[in-house]
Order: sequence, then structure tokens, then C-alpha cells
Amino acid sequence: MFDGTAAIPDPMTAPGTALADFVRAYPRLFVLTGAGISTASGIPDYRDLDGGWKRRPPVTYQAFVADAATRARYWARSLIGWRRFGSARPNQAHAALARLENDGRIEALVTQNVDGLHQSAGSRAVIDLHGRLDEVRCLQCERRIPREAFQRELEARNPAWRELDALAAPDGDADLDGMDFTSFDVPACTACGGMLKPDVVFFGENVPRERVEKAWAHLAASDAMLVVGSSLMVYSGFRFAREAARSGKPIAAINRGRTRADDLFALKVEGDCAEVLLLI
Repeated sequence: MFDGTAAIPDPMTAPGTALADFVRAYPRLFVLTGAGISTASGIPDYRDLDGGWKRRPPVTYQAFVADAATRARYWARSLIGWRRFGSARPNQAHAALARLENDGRIEALVTQNVDGLHQSAGSRAVIDLHGRLDEVRCLQCERRIPREAFQRELEARNPAWRELDALAAPDGDADLDGMDFTSFDVPACTACGGMLKPDVVFFGENVPRERVEKAWAHLAASDAMLVVGSSLMVYSGFRFAREAARSGKPIAAINRGRTRADDLFALKVEGDCAEVLLLI
């Protein structure tokens, strides 16, 4: 538990009031968000209340680039999953953080999500730590394609798959288990013939250095950290909480269930992200 002296929440204070007091006490917040903030927008999360996987872990970068069958499976599921993911809209939690930024209370908002919903809600000081799913990147020539255009190409090449539907899975995936993906036609880059990949950081892939350095700079300029909807089980997000604690910056968190940084928090509120943020 954080052992500083300023704005330590009174355990008898209602959680919403305690969080509001925390935000008022620290005017330059470094905000880190995770999948839990977007579940109310219809995008499922990865983790259960104990921080474990709800389903098998996502495809790794190494498997995606090494195996054509893995790529076919990924893009077939993505063809189905993108319909819901691409039409998702910000919820009240995204809107609440946009208002906080507009009031000058947010130093930077680092999101582990790849849905772009913070920007859609009006946030501007956003670092998309893991990239954005609405772009596709060529791994050879670095050409980028809007995901909507790539969706149309996938559907044109695989017309039978357009009629399928499945339950939504995290980050634009869909539960298409038991299907034969061998005939699924995955297009190559039209400019160079290279391999196309969503412009997001897969498991096993490094976050681009410039994004991390930018986030470190904003953390140094902030006076406290707010975690919203993240279990911090992935190191790329957890390291910011660890550094905030090491440098004496208090941390508040809104999250249902266990996180990797529970022992670092000055305040933890267990509840719905939107319901809690609306109390600030």
C-alpha cells in the first residue's frame, strides 16, 4: 500500500467520495486504462475477477508471422468480429475521462485498448500503447490500410464467410471454433506483396520505444496515477504503476477483481468504471 502522506483516503469514506477527493488533490493525473473501461461498449475483456484468462490467450506475434494457417484463422475470425468491434461507441466512462481532460486534470491518458474509443469520446492527450485495430500494416513496406477497406477486401475474397456470425471476443475477435480455415483467402500487400497485420502490438511483440518513452515523460510530469479498468497483469501496463510507486506518486484504481498492483494502490474502488467515474 502506498505510504505517502497526502490525500490518503479515509477508509470510512464512500468509495466515490474518496476517489473524487483523490482527483481534486492531484490535478495532473497520469491515467492508464484497460479492457474494463470498454466492456460497456460491447467489447469483451480478457480477464476474470482473479486476473486469469477467461478464454485461451490471444495469438502471439511469433505464431502469426510464422504460420499461414494461424494468419488465416486470425483474419477469418476478425472478419466476423470486426462488425461489432468497428461499430462500438464510447460509453460514459470514456466521456467522463474526456471531461476530466477538458477540465485540465489529465496529464496524459495511456490506454492498453486498441479500440480508439477515448478519441471518439473527445480525449486528445491519448497514447495508444498497443496501437489501433482500425489500421492494417504491411510488415515489409510499412504501408498502412484503413481496416474498413481491408474488411471489404476480406469479404470480397471470402464471400461465404460474410454470412457467418459468432459471439464477440476481445479486440475484434470472434468465437469461430471448430471451423476449417484452410480455404480462407488472406490478401497480401498490394504495394509489395508483404504480410499484412493489424497495427496493434500482439503478445510476444514489443511496444514501440517512442510510445513508451513518451509515456514515461508524461508519468514524470504527473503528480498521481489513476488506473481504470485494468488488472495490470500485462507488464507493458504494470511497469507504469511500479514506477509511479517507486517515485512516490500515489495511485488510485477502479477495477473489478484482483490486479497485479493491488499492494501499490493508495485507493482501490471495486465497481463499474462508468458508475464510479460519474461520481467524480
